[in-house]
Amino acid sequence: MHRLLDVLASGVHDAKNQLFFAESLIAAAEAQHGLDLGEARYAIEAAAGRLSRTLATYKLLRKGATLAIVPAVVADLIDEIVLAQRKHLEKAGIALSADCRVLDEWAFDRELVTDILNNAVQNAARHAKSRIALTAMIDDGMLLVRVEDDGEGFANPDASPEDIGGTGLYVAERLARMHERHGRHGSLRLSNGGQFGGAVFELRLP
Repeated sequence: MHRLLDVLASGVHDAKNQLFFAESLIAAAEAQHGLDLGEARYAIEAAAGRLSRTLATYKLLRKGATLAIVPAVVADLIDEIVLAQRKHLEKAGIALSADCRVLDEWAFDRELVTDILNNAVQNAARHAKSRIALTAMIDDGMLLVRVEDDGEGFANPDASPEDIGGTGLYVAERLARMHERHGRHGSLRLSNGGQFGGAVFELRLP
């Protein structure tokens, strides 16, 4: 099984390199012909970045590496996600709002948490009608980051994250649980309702 995972990881690495090559071809075509292929470049960059982080996650789960937990400014994290997602969402007719109520730093693996939240926003965009909200706060001594949309919600929010969202949510849940502090572990929760009545994604970190 481990050998199969190694082969798959090698394939992911090769696919990532091909995406970077495709992006360079698109950039050259834009310069030569005066085209605007920004959405195509965004899709390629997002896919390549996702593959890079998939490889990093693979190393954590397969090879027993440790999380890179360091203090990070939560407001900066939220701003980074909004900056990465807002332009693309606006073209899709979806408004992304952000509300960070955390003034202090919090210790977590910033790269992995950024990836989890970017994916949560992207998943919400597939089902949202017009609005997505990203909120960060402190709740019961935990950092709580919530992604809400105005779509139809989860068909079965009581199912496991893996059953609802496949491997991506399953891995996100495992990475959340790897964050541990004073005997408390991180968690991922999916539900319906929230401020827009649609799906609610909640990431809690100790």
